[in-house]
Amino acid sequence: MISVIGGSGFIGTRLCKRLQKSGVKFEIIDKRVSKTFPDMTKVVDVRDIEGLRKNVSKADVLINLAAEHRDDVRPKRLYDEVNVDGARNVCQIAEEKGVDKIIFTSSVAVYGFAPRGTDESGELTPFNDYGRTKVLAENVYKKWQAKDSENRTLVIVRPTVVFGEQNRGNVYNLLKQIASGKFIMVGNGQNVKSMAYVENIAAFIEYSLNFGYGVHLYNYIDKPDFDMNTLVGTVYKALGKKSKINFRIPYWVGYSIGRMFDIVSLIIGKSFPISAIRIKKFCSDSMFDTSIAETGFKPPVSLQDGLRRTIEYEFINKKEGEVFYTE
Repeated sequence: MISVIGGSGFIGTRLCKRLQKSGVKFEIIDKRVSKTFPDMTKVVDVRDIEGLRKNVSKADVLINLAAEHRDDVRPKRLYDEVNVDGARNVCQIAEEKGVDKIIFTSSVAVYGFAPRGTDESGELTPFNDYGRTKVLAENVYKKWQAKDSENRTLVIVRPTVVFGEQNRGNVYNLLKQIASGKFIMVGNGQNVKSMAYVENIAAFIEYSLNFGYGVHLYNYIDKPDFDMNTLVGTVYKALGKKSKINFRIPYWVGYSIGRMFDIVSLIIGKSFPISAIRIKKFCSDSMFDTSIAETGFKPPVSLQDGLRRTIEYEFINKKEGEVFYTE
């Protein structure tokens, strides 16, 4: 039995589909019912230790995908309550139920605005509360594993930005702007972005179920990396459009516009899709390396095919279905 905490979300739903196809028994522990697996869901918030104690089965593995991750979470204490206190609760439940394997999805946000090619040994310098609390959560899990290091297995996966069909995060917003013909490039487009297709990250988590005792820490990136000019051009081609970027604005102009939206957001209490931090993230490098190849894992879908599948699903065939809102 595998307990997938946060299993009704974007990555969790893909993972559970894979587990079902593989014949693996699982349950979903989440604060909302999975639309795909309602009969396998137990509604519990990761912050509720008593709820976890009563509802988590005696599992072989605990997978924790639950997180507060958006840039605009309010109140900010939710980052600590969900990401850090939630990690403590998961470890407590593992102690009580004799679970010796935990898989935790962290994030490359732990590195902050890192140099190109940062791998798993990179310095942890998060720039926001999400990255900060992911670092703290990782430490909670490492302490749990260290209590019985000869028998316990901890897998920490640090994905880069994850995209795919049904997701409504930053990559989708970029694709939507390009598809609508309203896309404006901010900056020179030479900054490089690492990305991860959701089916591949789900496949790697499933693959890691077989890892032996110890601590296994990996960035998750699908290669090759694109700079923004190449990424946008690739999307234009997949949409059957001319790949030339017709209009650009300087970074400082875009950042200033983002700051104005931030001020309005504070005044009226409403979040906008444009903000200073999102402009900064869009124009910054987020290129990472990974040692996953050393495990023997091979992603089932190429990055280019993942983009193509997403574009066809969302903008060409325009299929209807459940959607997931992430960064």
